[in-house]
Amino acid sequence: MPFTSCVLCFYGVLEVIMWTEKFTFDPKEGIDNPALVITDCTDSVWIPRPRLCVLKREEGDTYGFNLRVERGSNGHVIRNVASGGIAARSGLRDGDRLLEVNNCYVDDVPHPEVARKIKLSGQQLCLLVLDGEEYEQAVAGSQDLRLLSGTLDEEPCKPPRLCHITKDPSSGLGISFTALEGEKGRFSVNLVKGGAAEKAGVHKGDHLVWMNGAMVSHLTHSALNRMMKKCGNSITILVIDSESEKIYMQRKIPILPAMAVPHKLPFRARKLHLISGPEGYGFLLRMEKTLSGNTYHFLREIDSGSPAERAGVQDGEVLLEVNRESVDSLGHNEIVERVKKSGKQVFLTTITQCGLGFYNQLGLSPLLFCDGEATEKETENIVDVQLSPDTNNGSSKLCTVKKGPLGYDFHLDSFLQRPGTFISEVASGGSGQRAGLVLGDVVLEVDGKNVEEKYLDDVITLVKNGGSCLSLLVMDQISYEKKKEKDRTASNITNREQEEDFEISFL
Repeated sequence: MPFTSCVLCFYGVLEVIMWTEKFTFDPKEGIDNPALVITDCTDSVWIPRPRLCVLKREEGDTYGFNLRVERGSNGHVIRNVASGGIAARSGLRDGDRLLEVNNCYVDDVPHPEVARKIKLSGQQLCLLVLDGEEYEQAVAGSQDLRLLSGTLDEEPCKPPRLCHITKDPSSGLGISFTALEGEKGRFSVNLVKGGAAEKAGVHKGDHLVWMNGAMVSHLTHSALNRMMKKCGNSITILVIDSESEKIYMQRKIPILPAMAVPHKLPFRARKLHLISGPEGYGFLLRMEKTLSGNTYHFLREIDSGSPAERAGVQDGEVLLEVNRESVDSLGHNEIVERVKKSGKQVFLTTITQCGLGFYNQLGLSPLLFCDGEATEKETENIVDVQLSPDTNNGSSKLCTVKKGPLGYDFHLDSFLQRPGTFISEVASGGSGQRAGLVLGDVVLEVDGKNVEEKYLDDVITLVKNGGSCLSLLVMDQISYEKKKEKDRTASNITNREQEEDFEISFL
């Protein structure tokens, strides 16, 4: 018996159905076929489809795209994708919107922070993007973009771990590797119980991904053993548990050091907060060439008792950032100018010369893993502080300061050439410190009145009128700058009268 076929829509899927009833064409009836009834599928649901783009570059190459925040557009916009470049070959297209960087959701992250994540990724980068038109439709339909990115999946995977293992005199590194049968370049971990590797954060059953800066996916078991023998007294490895690895592989996401949680790394970059004194910060900045032939900016001649010494600056440290901006591409005078423009306080990110060499050997940026030492030291003595939720995802503190014989036991200072005040001095053991005030805290409110856009004299007047008890809503400087940057980014997106777009180039 002859068969005829038709295409029907069933829950958004096209299916071919074979019919057994014979159909004879009648020219008087036209193409109408009484044997078939085709109706529109009303149950189909439009779902945006993100794309995963993996970019790999060699030393000195560029990725070949720009990242922008544009007037009248939502999200982080991919632009100027170089034809035939690394980004284009990975599938990145002009107008795409960026959802994730290295498995981290970034759609609601301030633009400079997103650009920073990309810059720190090194020579391999994993981007999850959505077509521009689909993104705008999703935003207009109030869809949760985190669902598209997998951030809210019921099956979350644990991040990889970057572990530094130092030989134990008795048991050595305490680790060996077994090749997974039938799977080239894949190795499981064997541990000595209580050994150096286990203490460094490696878990039984972990799978090895990377060792001393090299991916192991192309290595044979004998080549891996030879590599181990050349390691000396220590190795740095990237590992992940087998279940999480399966999820990464199913999603075709590469496992990268930039995604890792660090364990026992011997060196960390430090974030230091300096409040200027009457004679400045108390250090010299020098441009010096190292034995490797590279030129860096060193912090030298730290004055005794100076703000630099109190913040923990050590002679000979290498400067990496000024106020979270990398100094890699800046000249000496440009860095000095940025410090001056910072006003009466500045945030420096530094690392020892040995630490810089350690990360250079691994092919990683030292900025991937920072200590936040300034914040940790300053918050040791905080007591009776009420944390207050902030509408801009910051964490503010509500501090109630009781007036003592000498006042409130703290001093205020102002930002350079703009409104806003911060805590410039806190008397040790005084009522300000007991209330939870920390050097550098930005003052948001005084007795319930917002003072973010007020100048120093106005804020001091409010403080003087505070009576015997003063209520201050404050936020640490780093969180405050992130909050302000996020506010500015949101304004850039929605303000159609802005004159310029904000663009970061990876060309």
